[in-house]
Amino acid sequence: MLEKLLRKKTAVPDAAITTRIAVVKSKPIPAHVAIIMDGNGRWAKQRNLPRIAGHHEGMKTVRKITRIANELGIKVLTLYAFSTENWKRPKLEIDFLMKLPGEFLSTYLPELVEQNVKVEMIGNFDMLPDHTKHAIQQAMIATADNDGLTLNFAMNYGSRLEIVESVKEIASLIAEGAISVEDIDESLIGSNLMTAHLPEPDLLIRTSGEVRLSNFMLWQLAYAEFSFTDVLWPDFDATCMLNAIEEFQLRNRRFGSVEGDGNV
Repeated sequence: MLEKLLRKKTAVPDAAITTRIAVVKSKPIPAHVAIIMDGNGRWAKQRNLPRIAGHHEGMKTVRKITRIANELGIKVLTLYAFSTENWKRPKLEIDFLMKLPGEFLSTYLPELVEQNVKVEMIGNFDMLPDHTKHAIQQAMIATADNDGLTLNFAMNYGSRLEIVESVKEIASLIAEGAISVEDIDESLIGSNLMTAHLPEPDLLIRTSGEVRLSNFMLWQLAYAEFSFTDVLWPDFDATCMLNAIEEFQLRNRRFGSVEGDGNV
């Protein structure tokens, strides 16, 4: 009896979800999906729970969305886990958030390896606590040879800082005489960003009803499609993900041209 209670439960998609997945996969899939995971605190508040309870529940959602993203054939899933501005939060909350990568990866790393998922991170790595860095490093090493979905955590990440660092690197190259001012173009700036090796996001999803970018991938999202939902991140599930992908598939992506309906 005890063994049954402790046995890990694996959610089995219902027939409707399975059918929707098949239909979605028959159409163009966004290669890179970026998600601003918002609403953990409000989810907890609605249930009279501490904010950290919402963050813990949100961690479980990361697993669910990683699984369906992998099943859909998405190449990169970037999750905004902790911003450079989040250091302003209460210390207790920050300490808990810094422990979550270790808990998530220690719990689900075998599953990520089995599913051929590759773990990566963008952000200021050096400022993270040692235990957080260790957990991320171990996951990256364990999944380095995987060539399926890239699960990219934006951890201690801020887009403005990223762009500033890119400009500094280019300025250094000019000072060294390696390049000239005339060599500066979009490609050069992009090649000095943390995401230089990744395709730019095709789709940005933000949960919890907020409609802003919050210093997230400002350069990379120039031509991404945006999908905003009132659903709080802990409640974001396979149905919500499919809703966003289906909405994306209805968009006419012209990248500034006048094809399709003729509007710029």
